[in-house]
Amino acid sequence: MRQLVVSLFVLLISTSSLSAQTVEPLYSGTIPNSKPSEVKETSVTLANGGVRVSNVVQPTLSVFRAPKDKANGTAVIVCPGGGYARLSIDHEGYDVARRLNELGITAFVLKYRLPNDQSQPDKTTAPLLDAQQALRLVRQRAKEYGIDPARVGILGFSAGGHLASTAGTHFAQPPGDDKSGTSVRPDFLVLLYPVISFSDSLMHVGSRTNLLGANPAAEQVRLYSNELQVTAQTPPTFLVHAQDDKTVKVQNSLRFYEACLHHHVPVEMHLYPQGGHGFGLNNKTTKDQWFERLQNWLDAGGWLRR
Repeated sequence: MRQLVVSLFVLLISTSSLSAQTVEPLYSGTIPNSKPSEVKETSVTLANGGVRVSNVVQPTLSVFRAPKDKANGTAVIVCPGGGYARLSIDHEGYDVARRLNELGITAFVLKYRLPNDQSQPDKTTAPLLDAQQALRLVRQRAKEYGIDPARVGILGFSAGGHLASTAGTHFAQPPGDDKSGTSVRPDFLVLLYPVISFSDSLMHVGSRTNLLGANPAAEQVRLYSNELQVTAQTPPTFLVHAQDDKTVKVQNSLRFYEACLHHHVPVEMHLYPQGGHGFGLNNKTTKDQWFERLQNWLDAGGWLRR
């Protein structure tokens, strides 16, 4: 019996080492742009083991610290996708964070609030407020996390890619009333099969409807069509998309790439003929894996330098 207990303890320790080291609240006090409601967070485990989180009310950061012998001071905030309706928090969150750890990068999986009229006075700004608070918090606690506040990137999949690209194009006038003065500009962007445009011809209907409502004003559509918001100050960007993506058209990445070129923003894009949507780390249609390309790009940019 004692041997069984010891074995179970060892297994528990081994398993815990594969999960986030800490889960921390994104806000220490009142959550901005929130109101009392009956909304309660739900988490569903799918038949394939995938985890989907919905109705996020209390945003958090799951902290994956890079091993001390590999840590290089770079940090990445990871934004899972899910159409602004749910978060695919495992294969577009935790799995990616662990791979980033292998590169010496400390990763922060952002469980951001999903747009909800019941719990937010203005649902259109809630996700961006959370992404910018994550950037702010990581920089303010850089010493504690062992990272360089000038080496903080943001990575996002699908609708999480829309959030990441919004963070990368809307930092000059952030919503909210934070007075800290801490920069919310990401130092680089990594966008995986991202929703970029909310234009009628390119939009992912669910993402636009969930964030802006069923009949958004043209002005709002333009504001959140991030290919139209790129400037010379937009951070260096890495893009990945599959040409046969039927959920989020590949033209989303193409338009952002072209906008970056137009404004002389360093940008690299990798397109795959097949892969569809939502493949996470593993596009099973090719041996050419985007994460290896990302590693090369990060290395060339000096982000992996110790």
